[in-house]
Amino acid sequence: MLDAAAYLGVARSVGGRRWVGPSAAVERMGAAIAQRAGVTEIVGRVLAARGVAPEEAGAYLAPSLKALMPDPSTLRDMDAAAERLARAARDGERIAVFGDYDVDGACASAMLARWLRHFGVGATLYIPDRIDEGYGPNDPAMAALGAVHDLVICVDCGSLSHGPVAAARAAGADVLIADHHLCGETLPEALAVVNPNRQDETAGLGPLCAAGVTFLLIVAANRALRRLGVATPDPLPLLDLVALATVADVAPLTGLNRAFVRQGLKVLAARGNAGLRALADVARLSGPPGSFHLGYMLGPRINAGGRVGEAWLGARLLSTEDVREAEAVAARLEALNEERRAIEAEVLAQALAQAEARGADGPLVWAAGPGWHPGVVGIVASRLKERFNRPAVVIGLDAAGDGKGEGKGSGRSTQGVDLGSSIAALAREGLLLKGGGHRMAAGLSVAGDMVEPAMARLAELLARQGAGREGPSDLRLDGAVGPGAATVALAETLEQAGPWGASAPAPRFAAPAVRIASARIVGAGHVALRLSDGAASLDAIAFGALDAPRPGADSLGDFLLGRAGERAHLAGRLMLDDWKGRRRVKLQLDDAAPAF
Repeated sequence: MLDAAAYLGVARSVGGRRWVGPSAAVERMGAAIAQRAGVTEIVGRVLAARGVAPEEAGAYLAPSLKALMPDPSTLRDMDAAAERLARAARDGERIAVFGDYDVDGACASAMLARWLRHFGVGATLYIPDRIDEGYGPNDPAMAALGAVHDLVICVDCGSLSHGPVAAARAAGADVLIADHHLCGETLPEALAVVNPNRQDETAGLGPLCAAGVTFLLIVAANRALRRLGVATPDPLPLLDLVALATVADVAPLTGLNRAFVRQGLKVLAARGNAGLRALADVARLSGPPGSFHLGYMLGPRINAGGRVGEAWLGARLLSTEDVREAEAVAARLEALNEERRAIEAEVLAQALAQAEARGADGPLVWAAGPGWHPGVVGIVASRLKERFNRPAVVIGLDAAGDGKGEGKGSGRSTQGVDLGSSIAALAREGLLLKGGGHRMAAGLSVAGDMVEPAMARLAELLARQGAGREGPSDLRLDGAVGPGAATVALAETLEQAGPWGASAPAPRFAAPAVRIASARIVGAGHVALRLSDGAASLDAIAFGALDAPRPGADSLGDFLLGRAGERAHLAGRLMLDDWKGRRRVKLQLDDAAPAF
C-alpha cells in the first residue's frame, strides 16, 4: 500500500488508485501565482496544476465577458443568419425552432423562444422523440414545419442533415443552422450554417456549445435590428441558459466558455427564469449556485425528459414565463429523473460486468446489451469513463439481441481524446450506419452484427490519440487539507476561483490520517461521516459508496463503515452546504486508504 513516490504513500487505495500529488514545479509556480495574484498558496497551487501562468492568473480569476466576447461576424455565415433572423423577428414571421433533446438543445431552443417573445413572435419549439425519431432533423418533421413556417432554425443539430434541410426548403421555408457538432466536407443547403466546427471555419471558437453559438447569433441579430431602427432586448439575462448548457455539455471551461459560465451563474442566482427557479426548488438547491449544481442537479433533471419521458419538457420548462406551468413541468421532470435513475442503475450494473469481463486496460471501454434503454446509454457511458479513465461507448441493441437488428449508442471521452472525429470516421468507413458528435461526446447507430468490428476499429483510432496511456488508477490531488483547515472561507475562495468542469477539474485534496469518528448509511447507498484530527472536526459524504466497486477493488462504503473509530487517509472535494440558512463545508469523498 505504501510507496514513497505516491502521495502519502498511497500506491493502491481502496478504489484501486495511485494517489498523485502536486509536483515540485507546480508548488513553485503556485507560490509565484499566490504572490502575483494576491491569493492563498492553495489557490495558487490549484491554478498552477491547471496550467495557469502567473501573468495569466488575474484574468483567469476574473474572466471578463467584455474582454473575451468575440465579434460574432468572425463566424462564417453569421451575418447572413443574423440578418435573416432579424427580418423575421421584425416582421413577425412564422418561426419554428428544431432543437436537440439534450440540455444544450433545450437551452438553445428556449433562448430563441424567449428572445423572439420580445418582438411578439411565438416560436414553435420542436424537439424530436429520442426513440421514435432519433437525433437531429428528419424529413417528415422538417417538411411539416416548412409547410407552415417561414423560417426553421435548427439548434444543436442539423450540420449533417442534408435531406431534412432540403425537405423544409422544398416545403417553402428558409432554414438556418446554429450548431457545434462536427461537419462533413459538404454542408446542407441551408441559408446559413453557423458552426464553429465547420471544416472551413477559422474563428477559433470550436469549444462553444450550441447555446453559446445561439447567444452569439442573438447578439448579431440584435445588432442587425438596431441598424433597422428596432429596439432590442438585453441578451445578458439569457446567460443562465448558456452557462447551464456549457457545463452540461461538458464543454471546456476555458476562455469565452469560462466567462459565459461565471456571468451565467450570477444571472442564475437572481432567479429570473421561472423554469430554472422551479427546477432549483424541486432539486432543493439552496445557496448560491455553482457549476456543480449545473452539472449534477439541474442538468440531469432537464435531460430526464429526453431520456425517459417527453422530449419537449426541458425546452418547455426553460422557455415558459408562466410560474404555474414551470412548477408543473419541473415536478414532472423530477419524477422522470427518479425513473431515469432506476433504469440507469440496472443498465450500469450489466455494462460494468460486461466491461470488466472484456477488460478495461485498452484505449476503449465498451458494452452493448439487448433492450438497454437508449435514453440512459449516454449517462452509463459517462459512468464507465469516470470509473476506468478511458473513453467509453455503451450501445442499446434491439430487444431480440440476435445480431440482425440495430444498436443505438452513445460515447463519452477523456481529456485530449477527440471521440467525435473518430466516430465520424467509422461512419465514413461504413462500420456505422451513422455517427457524429464533438470531442467529448458522440452518438452512433450500428448494425447488430457490426458492433464488434466497429468497436475494435474505434479502439484502434483512439489509441492513435493516446487513449488509455494514463492508468485508471491515478487520482490527482492538489495537496492536503485537514479538518481544521477545511473552512468555509477556503471553500468559498476555491469556488470563486472557478467555475470548475471540463478542462478545469474541481480541486481535490487529501485529508491525511484523520479519525473516522462516525460513519452511517444515508439515502440510497451513500455514507455520511464525521471526521476528526483531534482538534477540529469535519463532515464528509461519500455518494454511491456502496455501489459496485472498481475492478479488483473493495467497496468504498464497506471500507468507511468498517473503519469507524480508526484513522484513514481520505480524498475528495470541498463542497459548500447551505442547510436551513447555515453555511458549512463538507468533504465529498472520492477515495480512501488505510493510514498506517
